Order: sequence, then structure tokens, then C-alpha cells
Amino acid sequence: MHEVRFSSAAERYFKKLREKGLRDAYRAALQRLAEDPYIGQAKRGDLAGLYGYDVRCAGVNYEIAYRVYEEGAPLIVVVLAGSRENFYEQMKRYIR
Repeated sequence: MHEVRFSSAAERYFKKLREKGLRDAYRAALQRLAEDPYIGQAKRGDLAGLYGYDVRCAGVNYEIAYRVYEEGAPLIVVVLAGSRENFYEQMKRYIR
């Protein structure tokens, strides 16, 4: 099982969540990722090295972007989370 940590941007996003259903959906998704981090889709191009995992809640698509580190203790770092709308543009700005 991998440990899950958050970047400052992801931590801010999760602290602002008020919808219980969405928080529960993210919590379940993070639990699945901790058990098997490679179930997400590996990104290519300028987002290479990142994985994306889709979360659906109330008919809306959300995304979790994360990196997997296997050296030493297995670790997942959630880089960014949010709705799919403009998600990849935000991601590209964040990783610059």
C-alpha cells in the first residue's frame, strides 16, 4: 500500500470542498490509488511522469493528477485535483 501525500495546491483544493458526496468520492478514489497507483492513466507529452485518475460525482467529471515514487517507501503525491474543465491547462501552468 502506498502512502498518499498532497502538494500545496491539492491540499488547498481538498480543504475547500464542502460537498459531502464529492469528498466521499475523492476519499474512495484516493483509497483505490493507494492500493494500486497504476490504475490511473499515464500522461504523455509535456505531462509525462504524471498519472490521471477520473472521479465522477453527481454526473460531473473530476480528475486527480498524481506522481508515483517507488524508491524507498512507496509514495503517491497528488499534484492537483479538480473538475475536468480546464484541468490540463491548469496542470501545465502548475508544473512549469
